[in-house]
Amino acid sequence: MTDFLVVTTTHESEQQARDLAGAAVRERLAACAQVYPVRSVYWWDGEVQDAEEWRIDLKTRAGLAADLREFITARHPYDTPELIAVPITDGSPAYLDWLAAETR
Repeated sequence: MTDFLVVTTTHESEQQARDLAGAAVRERLAACAQVYPVRSVYWWDGEVQDAEEWRIDLKTRAGLAADLREFITARHPYDTPELIAVPITDGSPAYLDWLAAETR
């Protein structure tokens, strides 16, 4: 069941995160996306940063990973946005069928 992925990125504002999630779903690069607040602690510019961010988890088909990565990168304000993909190793057959049907 590695035909599907959860692709994760973050944004600095809720509205930017929601806009990006909506655009990816409208383009059928993801079937759905969850947007939720997170606290990120990370190393950047020579020091530890601590920031509120908005995480976006996008559900998609593995075959769309490169297109979704390009889509996000082209619209993201960060120099180095988080962009990772994790395989979905199991799930409800009905949900995975829906995910496949709702992506291009």
